[in-house]
Amino acid sequence: MDWPRKHVGRGLGTALLAVAGLHAPAVHAEEPRTTCTATLAGRRVMVRSEAFDFVSPELDRLVRLGMAGKLEVELTLWQRHTVWFDARMDTARLTQVLAFSKGAYVLDGRPLPEGPSSLTLERVAWTLEKRPEPGARYEVRISVRLHVVTAASLGRVAAWLTQGKQAPAEEGNTLTGTVLLRSVAEDLARGASARCDVTRPP
Repeated sequence: MDWPRKHVGRGLGTALLAVAGLHAPAVHAEEPRTTCTATLAGRRVMVRSEAFDFVSPELDRLVRLGMAGKLEVELTLWQRHTVWFDARMDTARLTQVLAFSKGAYVLDGRPLPEGPSSLTLERVAWTLEKRPEPGARYEVRISVRLHVVTAASLGRVAAWLTQGKQAPAEEGNTLTGTVLLRSVAEDLARGASARCDVTRPP
């Protein structure tokens, strides 16, 4: 058997096993969830949202290793209709960065003294084109997704954990490893969605 080929396969397998060790949960992780509160004043819709339990034990270990988490938030404003389809009014997309620095978590550079279990997300505001009718009903739908790793960054983590340099790999081994790392990266991502009615002041 060709020794270099055997060595590459063994090195790739060791790296993937190391990454899989990160993926295997040691303790039960709470399911991520998100909430929002939306108010309407005149033509202006203001939305406040939060994300809870997005950092699992696996992601916590990776962030503490120095990887930053990308928190992708999408909010959509809908007008509700009783006898017809709801109408999409506007959409906002935000990206916030979650990191571990100087012994504490920070979100967009803002310290989180209570840790990452509860994240107050950036506020969003929309201005309607015209003042809504008294009986008009609106709803906000929110989707939040946390990515801490990609296939490439997982490969670097595997290299750190195995304390070795990556050997030149054959095309087949590289393709297989990339597919597996992408699969693990997708499994490590955390997401949740929710919706809330837009309320008016009394």
